[in-house]
Amino acid sequence: MNTIKGPAIFLAQFAGDDAPFNSLDSIAAWAANLGYKGVQLPSWDARLIDLKRAAESQTYCDEIKGTLAEHGLALTELSTHLQGQLVAVHPAYDEMFDGFAAPEVRGNPRARQAWAVEQLHFAARASRNLGLTDHGTFSGALAWPYVYPWPQRPAGLIDTAFDELARRWRPILDAFDEVGVNLCYEIHPGEDLHDGITFEMFLERVGHHPRCHILYDPSHFVLQQLDYRGFLDVYREHIQMFHVKDAEFIPSPRQGVYSGYQSWVERAGRFRSLGDGQVDFKHIFSWMAANDYHGWAVLEWECCLKHPEAGAREGAAFIRDHIIEVTERAFDDFADGGADEAANRRLLGLD
Repeated sequence: MNTIKGPAIFLAQFAGDDAPFNSLDSIAAWAANLGYKGVQLPSWDARLIDLKRAAESQTYCDEIKGTLAEHGLALTELSTHLQGQLVAVHPAYDEMFDGFAAPEVRGNPRARQAWAVEQLHFAARASRNLGLTDHGTFSGALAWPYVYPWPQRPAGLIDTAFDELARRWRPILDAFDEVGVNLCYEIHPGEDLHDGITFEMFLERVGHHPRCHILYDPSHFVLQQLDYRGFLDVYREHIQMFHVKDAEFIPSPRQGVYSGYQSWVERAGRFRSLGDGQVDFKHIFSWMAANDYHGWAVLEWECCLKHPEAGAREGAAFIRDHIIEVTERAFDDFADGGADEAANRRLLGLD
């Protein structure tokens, strides 16, 4: 068994223009001071990393790792959630997603998609240069507007959408395979890969690609009322990344999973800081320990109530206290009387 690595923190929700969140060195010092051992970098945030430069320069990547090491931190993974979203965008979302892209490709869906694909290729090479083994992203979505069909979906619509999604991602998966890095899709509402079935539909269409895997985040399953505990067993071979994020679902006579177009505070399903929600993290961390999860436990802070810095401070201790230092021996070894094959046969009455 493996002891999970951590605690680590995803810096996407913390990076900003004010110190200490405006440079890699200063935000690393902040994270280390809270007790984190690793950081996950949002590859789109130029305040923390230049993705193209990381893809092209080993020296630059060594400098990134050196900056983190000065604060006792490791780099856990890179993320391309925003760029991955732009690999597949339904026209209904064109204007809203344009802000995720570089200014020069906004307003041009074809150019924006090409830019996103290039970004993923940069991310593959940067991950290799940084010595990483896993990478987190979103799948994007072509079929999401039709998730709850009324009027009834035309026959073949979803098949066409997933065929196209797989066509777009297959070369990217190949690029990650060439550099020995797993591409882990966060299973997330709003993406075409939003539950186990949709992941399977995609996995089949990319030929069960050896680099096609999952970033596991139980909070999104709570909001969908999906069995996040059972998910671990069904998809154990594909869970290669882990976002530690809490959530709660409290339905009422007035709203359920769709939440009536309400703000985050008023929704039946809400993201919460660690320990404030309903996720059974004791079960999850026990499962991770028992099933040789090799990666990091990474805080992703999203909460509609608590201040982010309070969530980060409490999250480090929460993860640290949930990580199970795995045992190297059985608890009843002291009572081992020793045996050999002859004794075993006698005990079974075979001789």
